[in-house]
Amino acid sequence: MQKPRDPDEIKADAEKLADILTALQRRFISNLCKELSRGNVSFPQYFLLGYLCQHKALTMSEVAQKMGHSTAASTGLVDRLEKLGLVQRSHASDDRRKIMVSVTKNGAAILSHMRQDMITNLLKTMNCLEPDEQKNWLKIYQKIFTYCQCQ
Repeated sequence: MQKPRDPDEIKADAEKLADILTALQRRFISNLCKELSRGNVSFPQYFLLGYLCQHKALTMSEVAQKMGHSTAASTGLVDRLEKLGLVQRSHASDDRRKIMVSVTKNGAAILSHMRQDMITNLLKTMNCLEPDEQKNWLKIYQKIFTYCQCQ
């Protein structure tokens, strides 16, 4: 059994990680911004496209919940994506009052292109790590991802 770590040591490590995460975000978001600016897509629109690609369709209430926005703000977000031809609205088959939002083929294609760009950048980053470090990085991020999904 491992001995508990000193809280001051943990805090110092958390401060180092905060600096590292900031640098990583700056690097990856900067590359993502180039892709976003080409398609006239904002970060919130990009995140919504990602949610929509993971699901067949979301109601406007679900869009608002996923995005952490009011329904009115989500409506504006969906309006802009719909004008770009990246999402479409339809009525739910079980309740015509419900508006469903789904990603279009163009929306999925843009998201796929951005994802491929992200993978290319991650591969460059992974190449500076030893094979066991690459595996450990993935293992750690999977644990963090699982934690974030539960929050």
